[in-house]
Amino acid sequence: MLRRVDEKEVKSIVLMDDETSFTDFLGSMLEEHFRCAILTFSDPLVLLEALPRLNIGVLVTDYYMPHLSGIDLIHKAAELMPVAPPCILITGHTFEEEEDESARPPHFKAILPKPFRWQELATLIERYWPADAPSPLRNPA
Repeated sequence: MLRRVDEKEVKSIVLMDDETSFTDFLGSMLEEHFRCAILTFSDPLVLLEALPRLNIGVLVTDYYMPHLSGIDLIHKAAELMPVAPPCILITGHTFEEEEDESARPPHFKAILPKPFRWQELATLIERYWPADAPSPLRNPA
């Protein structure tokens, strides 16, 4: 994990990608924009174990990972948490969803193809941040 704070105290952004250098870089870029904790994981099984202790504002996950796909992670997160966080799927591969958009779970919000600019992800995080949580922005308008 890149950043550690009391996870239950405030909502955090969770980044899951098996490429540690990618999550470290992306986490650093997002830290410039957001004031909330940004937690990074490189193993989806470790993230699943940590989920009950986290207060997640938005979960961002890669699609292709060892042990578990991003779609499976999104479904398991919903099973393990009292309220499933909004989820954004990022992928560097052509992604053909097996189910149509209307069949997606309501917490699965967006697919962002790699490569992307970090600002594109930041915009999606802002869009899907829970309305009942304080703004995660460093300088809210």
